[in-house]
Amino acid sequence: RDYFANHLSHTPLFAEMPREFLKYLEHERRPHSDDPPFMLELAHYEWVELALSLLDEKVDEKKIDTHGDLLEGIPVISPFAWSLSYRFPVHRIGPAFQPKEAGEIHTHLVAYRDANFDVRFIEINSVTAKLMQLIMRNNNKSGRVLLQQMVTELNHPQPSVVIQGGMEILSDLKKREVILGVCFKT
Repeated sequence: RDYFANHLSHTPLFAEMPREFLKYLEHERRPHSDDPPFMLELAHYEWVELALSLLDEKVDEKKIDTHGDLLEGIPVISPFAWSLSYRFPVHRIGPAFQPKEAGEIHTHLVAYRDANFDVRFIEINSVTAKLMQLIMRNNNKSGRVLLQQMVTELNHPQPSVVIQGGMEILSDLKKREVILGVCFKT
């Protein structure tokens, strides 16, 4: 109600209103004592679903080997896949679950749109979230090199366990269309 009463809308486009509401919460609205502590994160989570459903990105399929080796090739994340991190488990908030405080660990999610234009969410752990970040920032390292980097960062005593687990994660993300394949070698 506060949004409609006090906010001067900057867009007439219905599809843009959720993003504008999110910006309102971030920059204009003064907190109220009865605001749920997760309000901004929940609004962002809800906006993500709409944003991904409307996202107009092109995938250059000529540059992606969909059957390539995820360990030896350079993994390619779909432009329709976003890695998210929240202080609250926003994907579980509802009438029966309204947390009063943030958890000790962040909630990590992957939001993605599949080939059928369905937006889906996967809860992931912090290690998978880190791997997703590495892949998203990467344009020249193979999956194996990225997993070896994870071994080093985790200071894991059994590198083969991380590599094997990482390969399973990469394969699962590929099946879900979060990873599209690997870059064709040029």
